[in-house]
Amino acid sequence: MSDAATAARLRCTRCLRAQSSCICQWIRPTVHQVEVLILQHPLEVYNAKGSARLLHLSLPHSRLLVGEIFAEADVRAGSSRLVLLYPDTPQDAAVGLPAAPALPPDWLQDPVQLCLVVLDGTWRKSRKLLFQNPLLQQLPRLALRGMPPSQYRIRKAHKPDQLSTLEASCAALAQLEGGEGEAARYQPLLDAFDGFVDQQLAYRSG
Repeated sequence: MSDAATAARLRCTRCLRAQSSCICQWIRPTVHQVEVLILQHPLEVYNAKGSARLLHLSLPHSRLLVGEIFAEADVRAGSSRLVLLYPDTPQDAAVGLPAAPALPPDWLQDPVQLCLVVLDGTWRKSRKLLFQNPLLQQLPRLALRGMPPSQYRIRKAHKPDQLSTLEASCAALAQLEGGEGEAARYQPLLDAFDGFVDQQLAYRSG
């Protein structure tokens, strides 16, 4: 086997990418109040375009679970105040999904008690995760609105306002932790994400 082939097969034990395309240089440890639970579809684990691993490695109070069906004990392991990051989907009733409960206003008074649940996958895969896990259907939702265009140039979005897992999570955390004034805390991570995207584009054109 050639040296190039060997290097391509070796993976970084931290970011799980091939060592030749390691993304650890883009990790930015970021202080945050709200816990984050990333539920990742198995097909995303080794997807070079995915941003969830970078997000997880940059947020000290985050967990990442891989699967399609998750045990309630695993999901609730960190907090009982779970908030699902998911857009408004008025068509839910037509396909048999119950209406999501409202986010209790008093929860927002104590962000440390919250856990933001993020589904990592394509729109179709994240929708499937929601269908397959009744617990997720019972969680109050946080829907992002009025967001700037995504910088996720390496993956095609179905709608202009669709963001990467990392971008959406940073915006949601800023909102839950106090609004626009908190956004600056996540800017270094978002800047690093731009570098990650540029790296992927360079591999594509190389």
